[in-house]
Amino acid sequence: MSNASRMTSYQRREQLINVGRRLFATQGYEAVSVEEIAAAAKVSKPIVYEHFGGKEGLYAVIVDREMQKLTSTLIGALSAVDSHPRQIVECTALALLTYIEENSEGFNVLVRDSPSTDPAGSFSSLLGDVSMRVEEILTKSFKQHKLPAKGVPYYAQMLVGMTVFTGQYWAANQKKIGKEQLAAHIVNLAWHGLSRLEARPKLRYANTDINRHTEVESDSAGNDALNDPSNDTGNDASNDVTGKHIADTNEADNRKGDIDTDRRNGNDVR
Repeated sequence: MSNASRMTSYQRREQLINVGRRLFATQGYEAVSVEEIAAAAKVSKPIVYEHFGGKEGLYAVIVDREMQKLTSTLIGALSAVDSHPRQIVECTALALLTYIEENSEGFNVLVRDSPSTDPAGSFSSLLGDVSMRVEEILTKSFKQHKLPAKGVPYYAQMLVGMTVFTGQYWAANQKKIGKEQLAAHIVNLAWHGLSRLEARPKLRYANTDINRHTEVESDSAGNDALNDPSNDTGNDASNDVTGKHIADTNEADNRKGDIDTDRRNGNDVR
């Protein structure tokens, strides 16, 4: 008697789930047939129907499992309400990339083509839930900084979309850079914007190798002070100082111009 025939019902079910996940991840839902699933698992078609009622049932179980994993991962990262906003961005980006790294087949199943029979359980519905959580966090932050809240829903969509699509691109390109380095790039753009990108971004709140490597490469002329998590407004302070210097210089030039004009007109400039 073969090992396959000695499987318990639970073991057979898990085997079919693993086989189905791999096939759906590589070929997409529409391209996979019950015959192919059965052949890959070395069982007859009735076994697949017995456990799941067909490929739709198998697909639904796989998606449900992956959705639970990813939801738990992302909502957990977004739940540290007392953390610094940048820390939440870092943790969320790193959590998503970790999920992709450890569950690449499951992630591919979620983002590939899928049947439209259960939109409430789709990947897009998950992103909608995550966006709403991000919106709550942004609303609180915007109020603290006295910023208009009208744009909050759009910023939430931007942050989630940027992170998810970057993760998809990373997965499709064989993860050519490490997840910590990629997370640092995501946070670099999300936190600083294009006008203030750091040349060598790093995660400030994660104790990772990429941080240590970046710290060694950092310029010794005060960059570490600006990148200190306890002084997160370092760049803003630097910009304020620079702006003040420019303003003071312009004011001095204007005073000098006024004095020169008075002298030409014969006025007392003492």
